[in-house]
Amino acid sequence: MKHMLVFAVMMSTLLAITFPMAALSHEIRPAIADVSLDQSSLDVSITLTAESLLSGMDLQGLQDTNEAPEAERYDALRSLPPEQLEEEFRENWETLSEGFTVLAGDTTVTLELLSVEVSPLGDIELPRDTKITASAALPEDDTELRLGWAAQNGPIIVRQAGAGDEAYAGYLENGALSEPLPRVGSVTESGWAVFARYIFVGFDHIVPKGLDHILFVLGLFFLSLKLRPLITQITVFTVAHTITLALASLGIVTVAPEVVEPLIALSIVYVAVENVFVSRVTPWRPVIIFMFGLLHGLGFASVLGEFGLAPGRFVAGLIGFNIGVEIGQLTVIAVAFLTVGLWFGKKPWYRRLISIPASIGIACVGAYWAFERAFL
Repeated sequence: MKHMLVFAVMMSTLLAITFPMAALSHEIRPAIADVSLDQSSLDVSITLTAESLLSGMDLQGLQDTNEAPEAERYDALRSLPPEQLEEEFRENWETLSEGFTVLAGDTTVTLELLSVEVSPLGDIELPRDTKITASAALPEDDTELRLGWAAQNGPIIVRQAGAGDEAYAGYLENGALSEPLPRVGSVTESGWAVFARYIFVGFDHIVPKGLDHILFVLGLFFLSLKLRPLITQITVFTVAHTITLALASLGIVTVAPEVVEPLIALSIVYVAVENVFVSRVTPWRPVIIFMFGLLHGLGFASVLGEFGLAPGRFVAGLIGFNIGVEIGQLTVIAVAFLTVGLWFGKKPWYRRLISIPASIGIACVGAYWAFERAFL
């Protein structure tokens, strides 16, 4: 059967590909700062990636730590036992603290480091968490506080701890500061504000950060330029990843990233290789795409889970994030059509010279990622 032949070619391609390409396993995750305030003091607990701070890596606009000049130093820090990384962090705190910004009105507040907890050494290809706690005495007035950190440290999520389901949780990039936080009470956000913010977060996870998801969508695009096959595939994929995005984000379904990520890469290989053998939506393709959509939903959920949405804002954030993902996917399709399909789609040689070679290229990239994520 044709689909069995496609599967065999997919697996042989996976085993054959050994060329060097940039690995995507060195992901960049946002730090999360939980802030507690009273009239006279500030306490903050921050979960972060200490290796990027200690190596002096500039994460602004970076997609993969392997791309940075400090990658070698960063990887060396990954290999350190927890106690050694803790010692390095404490020794460099005076310099590192300059990247943290705490303002009480116009007054700069200095943080005092209290504790450093480094997660046990595991897979050095994956970022590990370091949790620090710090405190500061506040000016004797009622000025509100704004918090953030340097743009080069990457994104950070600032949340008010113990402030209820409607408490502020700001996703900050490019050195931005949080909304002013009162010393008594809390800043609240409407469901609409959370919804709108997470549309951007979902879009950003596809364009520009979701290269594996972009390649999967392009694999769907290169099967056929006809509207009906494209809508069928996108609809099936959307329904599937919406299901697992919700279930995994709620903690109902849990699958380790070590399993999900290689399978996502293999899904890219499958749709791309099948494009070489068929030119229309086969009876089995929607079923397979649905299963692959379930996998991609688990991948989306791992990102959404990092934001620690409060229960009262979970639905708004989930829906907004999913809409952002869909807008990102449709943007990829639109760009592909405007740059390729519109100009060359009706040419008699389109499939032979564009669709098939592009699909083979996508399959090769996906095969390398699957091999790298599973074995390297």
